[in-house]
Amino acid sequence: MTAPPPGDSRPHVELHTDGACSGNPGPGGWAFILKHAATGKERVGSGAEPDTTNNRMELRAAIEGLSLLKRATIVDLYSDSKYVLDGLKSWIHGWKKKGWKTADKKPVKNQELWMQLDALSSKHEIRFHWIKGHNEHPENERCDRLAVEAREQLVRNARA
Repeated sequence: MTAPPPGDSRPHVELHTDGACSGNPGPGGWAFILKHAATGKERVGSGAEPDTTNNRMELRAAIEGLSLLKRATIVDLYSDSKYVLDGLKSWIHGWKKKGWKTADKKPVKNQELWMQLDALSSKHEIRFHWIKGHNEHPENERCDRLAVEAREQLVRNARA
């Protein structure tokens, strides 16, 4: 994590996210770990949906984590999802200019989630960090476990 510039009074956090899906579509889970840089305190969240895709769960994890931030913040966003990172870094600007259409003039998939993520991220300075998934990165592995646990709990509850 890179420190904010001297004199910058904004809070600084790390946001680690992951999504998991069994089948695509199928039952899915998401999870995040939000760490405050100065204090080391963290908040963890996870959830699940019965009929979703992995991309939707990756987006949901970032949305849920960012939604906890109440004021402008420097956010180091760590994800193994190039879909989320590339979408936020570059694709989203073109989609918005084209009325939420892709280069092929087709509607952007998961538009409602992208719009939520755009609104949340516009309040913050986001710094993007891609992490190779399932590569022993502690927070990424933890998010993966939490997302899978949330999905599995949903499946168990549906069977009960």
